[in-house]
Amino acid sequence: MMMKTGTYAFLLFLFFYINGAVAQQKIVDNSKGLKDYYKNYFPIGVAVNVQALTQYKSLILSQFNSITPENAMKMAPIHPQENRYSWRDADSIVSFAQSHGLRVRGHNLCWHEQTPYWLFKDSTGGRVTKEVLLKRLHDHIQTVVSRYKGKIYAWDVVNEAIDDDSTRFLRNSLWYQICGDEFIIKAFEWAHEADPKAILFYNDYNTERPEKRERVYKLLKMLVDRHVPINAVGIQAHWSVYEPTVSDLKKTIEQFSSLGLKVQVTELDVSIYPWEKERRAKRPGESDTLTPELEQKQLEKYTEVFKIFRQYKKVITGVTFWNVCDQFTWLDQYPVPGRKNYPLLFDVNQQPKKAYWGVVNF
Repeated sequence: MMMKTGTYAFLLFLFFYINGAVAQQKIVDNSKGLKDYYKNYFPIGVAVNVQALTQYKSLILSQFNSITPENAMKMAPIHPQENRYSWRDADSIVSFAQSHGLRVRGHNLCWHEQTPYWLFKDSTGGRVTKEVLLKRLHDHIQTVVSRYKGKIYAWDVVNEAIDDDSTRFLRNSLWYQICGDEFIIKAFEWAHEADPKAILFYNDYNTERPEKRERVYKLLKMLVDRHVPINAVGIQAHWSVYEPTVSDLKKTIEQFSSLGLKVQVTELDVSIYPWEKERRAKRPGESDTLTPELEQKQLEKYTEVFKIFRQYKKVITGVTFWNVCDQFTWLDQYPVPGRKNYPLLFDVNQQPKKAYWGVVNF
């Protein structure tokens, strides 16, 4: 039977209208969060402080299924004096996670920054011996990891041990000056002893840049070859709209995972400014506006990197954003204090940005 032209045209219009509406619904479906869109890929996490648990509670619970204490578990905040631990903030974050069914990444056990002053000093104010420093590291790791055993599924054990100087290998920190590379090996061994089921990470930034990637790989291979209990590597992912390139990011994931290590993106944000390492003052006339052009660049970069993450879902076991929304992020204070940054998927009013839809519309 022949269908009348007018009827056919109406049905064709109806088909495209309905399918277009379905596609549009996918974009504006506010009942789903990042964690729901990525439930078949990997957990989606966020770094928080205690204040964020109240200020951004609904956003955290609707979008994320993993949290990382931004600062509360670093050495100086949690262990300010040799014989005193400060558990309040860390305990609050873990308790919040348990109450709401969220996973927790522990961050971090050993770092050259945010370390308490007493750690490297003896009773006379001089530098401690290697034996004393390793004992203090052992006691710290044993105490902290044991307290959260069974509550924290993964730890950033050693953070940023590779030097920023491309001509050097390990960072010339006090850890290295006193202990050589032994502090790295022992930190993993002691973390594993304290919680054998915890997933143990080495965590670093600029890992996608070829010269640093090779040195991070050298460290990881050394640890694997020595049978140190390392399970995974954290790509911090403090990126910008200008980097990393697709090829550099893919190469990094492939090279690290070739060692049998899982990979997580542990501290993700995409700055609208090029990378700078050193702190500096804001320059006169320096703009801090999220222009339409920068917003588009940010959309494209987020869309690009999440496409890569999905392609490597067999080795990527989590993606964590560093802060909740643009209202406040660490990049508002670093490297240019007072310069507003807009690095996340949610704006200053906790609303999804264009980049959000680029991440979830796949």
